[in-house]
Amino acid sequence: MDLSLLRTFITVHRAGSFTRAAALLGLSQPAVTSQIRALERQLGRPLFLRGARGVTPTTTGDELAHRAAPHLDALIELAEAELDERSGIRTLHLAGPPEFTSVRALPALAPLIARGLTLRSSFFTGAEETLEGLAAGHHDMSITTARPRGGLLTAVPLCDEEHVLIAAPRWAGRLEPTGLRHKGPEVLDGLPVVEVHESLPLVSRYWATVFDGRPSAAAGTVVAPDLRAVLECAAAGAGLAVLPRYLCAGALERGEVVALLDPPMPPLRTYFLAVRTGTLALPHIARAHEWLLRAATDW
Repeated sequence: MDLSLLRTFITVHRAGSFTRAAALLGLSQPAVTSQIRALERQLGRPLFLRGARGVTPTTTGDELAHRAAPHLDALIELAEAELDERSGIRTLHLAGPPEFTSVRALPALAPLIARGLTLRSSFFTGAEETLEGLAAGHHDMSITTARPRGGLLTAVPLCDEEHVLIAAPRWAGRLEPTGLRHKGPEVLDGLPVVEVHESLPLVSRYWATVFDGRPSAAAGTVVAPDLRAVLECAAAGAGLAVLPRYLCAGALERGEVVALLDPPMPPLRTYFLAVRTGTLALPHIARAHEWLLRAATDW
């Protein structure tokens, strides 16, 4: 069996679509489709069921992936390690939002340091600036909240970020246990707000998604242009805030802050992992790319 066909199959199985697999492999979608069809002809059985939103593995496809993936991963890792040894390019320039890149991405890539990778990072609060820098070649890979358009850049969804409405326990204690759920956001009127910008982007998005409205003018608003600072201020009692769950999970567990509401449909924001099209052929970029996608399955 051709190992290149098997690698394409495993990538499609993990990605759930030919389009996403093509981006991961640095191939065109027709090339991925052709390779999967060739493998299906060799096996004499279909491996995927095609649908409007991607592909679903058949029983045969699931069995093959379960048996082959660990061995293929080991072979690819050995091959890429050898390529890395021959290559003088081992520095990865990663750009992304300061908080997510610091808390999620950089620690996830840390094990690659022992394998010879050197990391350089740049922080950007705006998706447009991040993608412009990637397109200009200032960095090799970007984490962004906007999917790039056009053929110059290729992006795949990395993970979804859930937003939580939080406050210090003393603010939560002023609310009736079921007041916010039954009476709506009016019970929060007058409470100070901690945000990353004067326009209250996270709070406004939460209000629009959960309450189908806009927040009232906040009293004593604190503006801190870093989500980690927002968390510290909220925990200190400066006011309510809306934060990604990954960032405030520890504070919630320790009781430093309290979730004021648990809506059935919390606001979500998708992060994308973007590279310049074709650069996944470089071993150090391909390895970091796949490493982040694997890590993101637990985020």
